Formats: sequence, C-alpha cells, structure tokens
Amino acid sequence: MAINDVRARSRRLKEPVAPKLPGSLAEAGLSEADLADDGIYLSTLYGALDLSGQDAEDVEFERCRFQETRFSGTTMRRASIADAEFTSCDLANLRLSDSRIFNAVIDGSRLTGTFMTECALRDVLFSNCRADLSSFRFTRFKSVVFRDCNLTDANFQGAELGGVRFERCKLAGAQFSNANMKGTRLSECDLYGVNGIQSFQGAIVPTADAQGLLFALASAMGITIED
Repeated sequence: MAINDVRARSRRLKEPVAPKLPGSLAEAGLSEADLADDGIYLSTLYGALDLSGQDAEDVEFERCRFQETRFSGTTMRRASIADAEFTSCDLANLRLSDSRIFNAVIDGSRLTGTFMTECALRDVLFSNCRADLSSFRFTRFKSVVFRDCNLTDANFQGAELGGVRFERCKLAGAQFSNANMKGTRLSECDLYGVNGIQSFQGAIVPTADAQGLLFALASAMGITIED
C-alpha cells in the first residue's frame, strides 16, 4: 500500500463519540465539592473547586463539565462518568477502580500517578495530558484515543487495547505485558524502552516508529546491540 494511501486511511479513522452536554449547566457550589457515596451529579459545571483527597463509592457524574477542577488523591470505587469534559484539571494520583468512563474528553490535564485499574473506558479522548507513571492495569478500552500525551512509564499491563490509538505520545518505559494490542495503532510515538514487547503482536506501527521497538525486541530475544 502506498504511503499516501496509508495517510489518507489514517485521516479517516473514526473519532471517539463526543460528550453530549446541555447548552446550560448549573454551576457547582461548595456543597457539590463534597462527594457522597451513591451521589448523583447531573448537568453541572465544576470550576476551580477542590475535590481532592476524598473517598467515595458508586458516584455518578453525567453531562458535566470540569474546568481546572482538582481531584488529586481522590479515591472512587464503582464510579460512573458519562458525557463529561475535563479541561486543565488536576487528576494526579486519582484512583478509580471498577469504574466506567463513557463519551468523555480529558484535555490539557495532569494525570501523573493516576490509577484507573479494572475500569471500562469507551469513546474517550485524552488530549495534551501529562499522564506519566499512570496505571491502566486490566482496564478495557474501546474507541479510545491518546493524543499528544506524556505516558512515560505508564502501566497498561493486562489491558484490552484493541482499536486504541496512540498519536504523538511519549511511551518510553511504558509497560504492556499481557496486554491485548490486536488492532492498536501507534503513530509518531516515542517507543524507546517499552516493556512487554511480546504483547505488540497485532499492533499497527509505522516504519518511522518501529526503530523505537528494536531495542526492546532485541532485549526480549537476548540480543546485545553494539555500536
């Protein structure tokens, strides 16, 4: 297949379903800053509120917009987040387990050390995010795109990554052991030092990116590369 055909096909790749937000959102106040177990938060605009350091179960956010909101260090179990936008938020060390995120955009946000383990993500766009040292172990992804993200030393161990796209991402040192990567697309990514190279079977990697995999492949095969 010609290079121009490959590029044209890449441009036609389907984007995640965008969140559906109402034209008018109720602005969150201090009462919405305290997360309650079984709390349901609908059609709300969260500004620079501090929701960090909390612990809650079965929380639901639907049709919400978060702008410069802080969730750092918060733990949520069995959370549901649908039709949501996160812009310039602090999600560092946020811990989500057995949770779902559907139809969401996470843009320009900090996810350093964030844990999303054994979660389900569908139609989610991560854009311009710092997500180094993040963990997505055993998480199921469908129609998810990571674009212009720093995923250095991120952990995707055992994750279902079929159909996920990594575009212009830093993946140096990332862990992919036992991940399902059939149909995963990587383009213009830094892949030096990735771990779990055996899991790349079925992934789609352009020629320009493949060089970054050579050292990982050589190491896995016990090959020493000398200058």
